[in-house]
Amino acid sequence: MYFDPKDGMKPPPFAHTVYNALVVPRPIGWISTISTAGVINLAPYSFFNALCGDPPCVMYCPNGYKTGTTEPKDSLTNVRETGEFVYNMCTFDLLEPMNASSAHVPASVDEMAAAGLEAGECMQVKPPRVKNSPIALECKVLQILDLPPTRNDVPNTTVIGQVVGIHVDDDVIVDGKIDAAKMQPLARLGYLDYAKITADTIFTVPRPD
Repeated sequence: MYFDPKDGMKPPPFAHTVYNALVVPRPIGWISTISTAGVINLAPYSFFNALCGDPPCVMYCPNGYKTGTTEPKDSLTNVRETGEFVYNMCTFDLLEPMNASSAHVPASVDEMAAAGLEAGECMQVKPPRVKNSPIALECKVLQILDLPPTRNDVPNTTVIGQVVGIHVDDDVIVDGKIDAAKMQPLARLGYLDYAKITADTIFTVPRPD
């Protein structure tokens, strides 16, 4: 089948919005920020990825509004005001607190504490990292880009950050490499579906050159 996205993302026979299932798997952008008042925000984002390696840069998209309002999401407000954020890798062991951190709560709530997570200190940015996450990237904002809004005029936004500090759990370093099977990172699929990386799903393919 073929359809034009301007006509909507639920053409027959689809009963649900289909776009999030078209580009999979995606890493989960579990983003921690801090407000100018010192309140920690933690939220997972489906649209996240690495952009380049030298210098290392990442992006995430805090699209839309806070639920029931026309206010930007706290993860966007905080980076606009402070210019800093942290990416925390979500692993299978952290699935439940990651999901808990997606709850819609007031900006006055410390979402890291509310999810039962311990905050870890960062070296070059003020927002804390998730201490139990095996990988954390401290980031400084490079650009905040306005994307085309939705058909209902709801904003879409991309935050691009340069990685200025990297935390790696020593336990996932094996033979001079990061062992993905030990971490069991989560991937975002479509709808409410996720996948985890395990030893039996990893394989190596040598390049032709």
